[in-house]
Amino acid sequence: MSNSRLRCVVLDDYQAVAAAMADWDRLGARVAVEFEKRALTDDAQVLARLADADIIVANRERTPFDAARLAALPKLKLLVTTGMGNAAIDMEAASARGIIVSGTGNAGAPTAELTWALILGLSRQIVREANGLKEGHWQQTLGMALKGKILGLVGLGRVGLAVAAIGRAFGMQVMAWSPRLDDARAAEAGVRRAASLEETFEKADVISLHATLNPASRGLVDAGLIGRMKPSAYLINTSRAGLVDEAALIAALKAKTIAGAGIDVFHIEPLPADHGLLALPNVLATPHLGYVTDDNYAAYFGDAVENIASWLENRPVRVLNPAV
Repeated sequence: MSNSRLRCVVLDDYQAVAAAMADWDRLGARVAVEFEKRALTDDAQVLARLADADIIVANRERTPFDAARLAALPKLKLLVTTGMGNAAIDMEAASARGIIVSGTGNAGAPTAELTWALILGLSRQIVREANGLKEGHWQQTLGMALKGKILGLVGLGRVGLAVAAIGRAFGMQVMAWSPRLDDARAAEAGVRRAASLEETFEKADVISLHATLNPASRGLVDAGLIGRMKPSAYLINTSRAGLVDEAALIAALKAKTIAGAGIDVFHIEPLPADHGLLALPNVLATPHLGYVTDDNYAAYFGDAVENIASWLENRPVRVLNPAV
């Protein structure tokens, strides 16, 4: 490793907080760190901003790094992603180019908390009632009580387990489905294993998605599954947009064959202001806030600094791609 000054770009610092969330000065005179507050939405923007970067810190999966894009970044040596997985990075292509990809720690609690913010916001019509109160209205809606209702979880990993525990605290009946879930693990989590994904969608009053996105799960929630939902049921997605057929969901929301949806993840991010989902009164949408908390950012950027410092010392940590 030469002693020349390296250039590091931290992407998607929308709130302008990344600089304060970690001790970037630890990198000393070896690295010049820049923080990008804009959303870079196309190749031209991305390549113009990153063409001379030796190190990139990517926030989640917002900026894809496929083989073609990596090839257009000839100086890139270290790519840090927040979290310990990033489907938007071509790991094999990175390895072939000698680029080390490393990850960071993260917490599941913030996403579980936001999941419940969406559930409660929808079931008690919080946004409509709060806005109505400011406009002089009083009690416009009838909320749905959660106690005794069925919470259906698709996926029972770390976040799903946390969501299930809160559901039980509210007195809900919790059922879960996952292709690898067995009765013993469901019982340990205090939930009932659904016989099938179809049963989950037919019986649940609130369906919350916590599955990983892979070729088998992409588009998992299609028109057929949405059509099995109760007219009074809500669909919550704080996991991955690719799990849901967006057109089918919009059609059901427009037809009011389901009560509503709480959505934090989208096929296009940032979501355009004229997107069809935002015009629907039965949608509670948030701008991918599931992971956006002070403790999570401290973990992300604290670990990112450690990753860079360790790499500078020729002992990279939290490496995600095959050995380079």
